[in-house]
Amino acid sequence: MKKYITVPIGKEVSRTLKAGDYVYITGTIYTARDAAHKRMKETLDRGENLPLNWEGQVIYYMGPSPARAGRPIGSAGPTTASRMDKYTPELLDMGLGAMIGKGKRSPQVIEAIIRNRAVYFAAVGGAGALLSKCITKSEVLAYEDLGAEAIRRLEVENFPAIVVIDSEGNNLYETAAQEYAGK
Repeated sequence: MKKYITVPIGKEVSRTLKAGDYVYITGTIYTARDAAHKRMKETLDRGENLPLNWEGQVIYYMGPSPARAGRPIGSAGPTTASRMDKYTPELLDMGLGAMIGKGKRSPQVIEAIIRNRAVYFAAVGGAGALLSKCITKSEVLAYEDLGAEAIRRLEVENFPAIVVIDSEGNNLYETAAQEYAGK
């Protein structure tokens, strides 16, 4: 099913999204990759506040290439989400509403997705140039010293993604493989 959503994403919207749904996301999302996640974890371990409140927000696991003239961002394809798995349950417990990446998630992340009624979206790997056309604005929000791995605020319009793991734990990677195998 095709759905259009506006972010930040509330639990009432999360509950309507099902594994396999095609979604088009509009609003503000944030980028964060390995180095930013590590720094956020260190910040929390020191008892300090994070650079933003993650309640209902969406993290896109992406490190952009430099912007070409007249564009807000360069190629903006997803990175492998499992690299953030050791940090993700804590962010989900803090209210993170959704993540966009590619690839499978750990059982701990899936449990946290269910517990917090969150969603995991996949963006198409290898399509970074096309995905960047859905980004209308990009600005560094925190950890500028991390370069491409800094936390960025992105304004997106009809950013395409697929619900891979829904708020009930249904996992498209598993169900699609079972269907393909004829089970």
